[in-house]
Amino acid sequence: MQRRPLLLSTVFAAALLGAGLTAQAAETLKVGVLHSLSGTMAISETVLKDTVLMALDEINAKGGLLGKKLEPVVVDPASNWPLFAEKAKQLISQDKVAVTFGCWTSVSRKSVLPVFEELNGLLFYPVQYEGEELSKNVFYTGAAPNQQAIPAVEYLMSKDGGSAKRFVLLGTDYVYPRTTNKILRAFLKSKGIPESDILEEYTPFGHTDYQSIIAKIKKFASEGKKTAVVSTINGDSNVPFYKELGNQGLKATDVPVVAFSVGEEELRGVDTKPLVGHLAAWNYFMSIKSPANAEFTKKWAAYAKAKKLPNADKPLTNDPMEATYIGVHMWAQAVKKAGTTDTDKVIAAMAGQTFPAPGGFTSTMDPKNHHLHKPVFIGEIKSDGQFKVVWKTKGPVKAEPWSPYIPGNDKKKDEPEKK
Repeated sequence: MQRRPLLLSTVFAAALLGAGLTAQAAETLKVGVLHSLSGTMAISETVLKDTVLMALDEINAKGGLLGKKLEPVVVDPASNWPLFAEKAKQLISQDKVAVTFGCWTSVSRKSVLPVFEELNGLLFYPVQYEGEELSKNVFYTGAAPNQQAIPAVEYLMSKDGGSAKRFVLLGTDYVYPRTTNKILRAFLKSKGIPESDILEEYTPFGHTDYQSIIAKIKKFASEGKKTAVVSTINGDSNVPFYKELGNQGLKATDVPVVAFSVGEEELRGVDTKPLVGHLAAWNYFMSIKSPANAEFTKKWAAYAKAKKLPNADKPLTNDPMEATYIGVHMWAQAVKKAGTTDTDKVIAAMAGQTFPAPGGFTSTMDPKNHHLHKPVFIGEIKSDGQFKVVWKTKGPVKAEPWSPYIPGNDKKKDEPEKK
């Protein structure tokens, strides 16, 4: 006789529990974090995951967004490019994230791009890249070629940079290095550098033996003209590359190397004393003196210590961390402006957003092309693994993602494709 009331009360309790769980879920805004935490790219990407989490904690400490706490959903695509697409789909379709911060390599970004466009998701991409892309669903907070690669080569060709006449274009074998080097070849040709004075070499992801390549560079450099190396090596291959530079005594005074994917974090496990004077081109260095950077590095040191992160005893910041940090806070500002996390409305609100960047300048999101206006810095490696800035632009530079050096490009193409 009492089974029916008991059943009804059980059903009612379950309904209340379900409603409570739904209400709890509704009290948070989910944020996707799509970075390799294992595999060849973990050396570079893991710290970006932690940078996103730090920025989200800062926003939550100030009350969150739209009255809700930000809840990170962290996935590991494990340096597996097709897996990036699967994880992106999971974040958008299953986890219902409002935005995703992630990717490093261009092949991972191109893997997820159709997913974000089809599902109308929102991706913030924090790393320098080859350009040649404008998507409605992506904001590019890293550098376009005119904000890194072109200024770096111009510096190498200048008197201050050593007046290089021959160039080795050395990269990892995938989209970003090959397209960037295609742009650089055309640029060098426009400056009167003949094909015979350009050597182009590629190695696979995770490559570890650079002995024969360094020997080849030394031979190329011995043929009379001042030679420089432009490195687009990515991930953990940078460690054996720089170690071999030191082993074979290839000094910056002889053949300077300028890198586009090596910062403070990548040099952490390398004896940098033999590398003093070699270069990197970025839009930020940890060594930059500015009030915003002093605050940023202090916050990161405190966060790393509080979370007991690896190497918290020697906290380092770098360019992609700064780009990630700017992206998270700009997105939050756009959500506040839009009053919603609706993708299309947030995209509209992102136009013209500004943020006091740790690099010492105010970063501005271009109102049309989804790229940041960023300063350019060239730094020399110091014996302690930090960089001494030897050249910089007077202020932020507007991105030109469609390089005029590739024949057939429309220089006026400045707005994302609407899909």
